[in-house]
Amino acid sequence: MTMATARHILVDSERQCVELKNQIEQGANFADIAKQYSNCPSGQDGGELGEFGPGMMVPEFDKVVFSAPLNQVQGPVQTQFGYHLLEVTSRSE
Repeated sequence: MTMATARHILVDSERQCVELKNQIEQGANFADIAKQYSNCPSGQDGGELGEFGPGMMVPEFDKVVFSAPLNQVQGPVQTQFGYHLLEVTSRSE
């Protein structure tokens, strides 16, 4: 089974998500932004979600995590929880 590791930032609005993505693209540290802004408890760990397989996260999340290039910030991705920035840090078959 394919497994992946990823980190994310969860916020309430698409606008804030885009603003944070711009900050990261301009050199801000992903983990620092996660610690400061993420609504998810994983934010305190820099947004780290650990390793997981298909079906362990919501479908919108899986779609990105199992198709996006590694180490590139993706998003905003909308789920029932809010808006996410995602970065896939590894993926293995």
